[in-house]
Amino acid sequence: MLLRNWGLGISGLILGCILLLGGCQTATVPPGKPVVVSRVTSGQTLEVLPANGQSALAERVRLLGIEAPNWQQTPWSHDAKAALEALVGSEKRVVLEPDLQPPLELEDGLSLQLAYVWQNGVLLNERLVEAGLALAVSRSPNIKYEQRLLRAQEKARLMGVGIWNPSNPMRQTPEEFRQQSRA
Repeated sequence: MLLRNWGLGISGLILGCILLLGGCQTATVPPGKPVVVSRVTSGQTLEVLPANGQSALAERVRLLGIEAPNWQQTPWSHDAKAALEALVGSEKRVVLEPDLQPPLELEDGLSLQLAYVWQNGVLLNERLVEAGLALAVSRSPNIKYEQRLLRAQEKARLMGVGIWNPSNPMRQTPEEFRQQSRA
């Protein structure tokens, strides 16, 4: 009887250790470029420095698969920027995961990297959409997380959060807002 109880105790201990070790594993870090965020410029744009500190020149990064409200679309644009700042937090270390499209060359001679931004296994692009602070917008060929972002958007819409809040909805997409502003 004692041996039988001892055997059950060992089995329980082994199972407990397996569960504990499984819960303690770190999140998978996607392949990409580790950087440090120097500044959040909008709800979809960051300025970053290499994590190794070898360059003092900040690079601009646009989060792929999302479109945050235009800076004139208040209060949503301010909310999106504040949320991205909060997501980046004080740690400021993130990993940039590119998709298929190379960086964009801008009129000012600088380039704009396009990336999915990860921190501690969390896709920040998805968190912004899930909070109703950005729209999921796919632009081919960059569609790696298209379905994931669309599911997050549907969740935000159903929950009525952020731009989907029925009391204060954002009535124009950022694209529609830009087109109307040009006219």
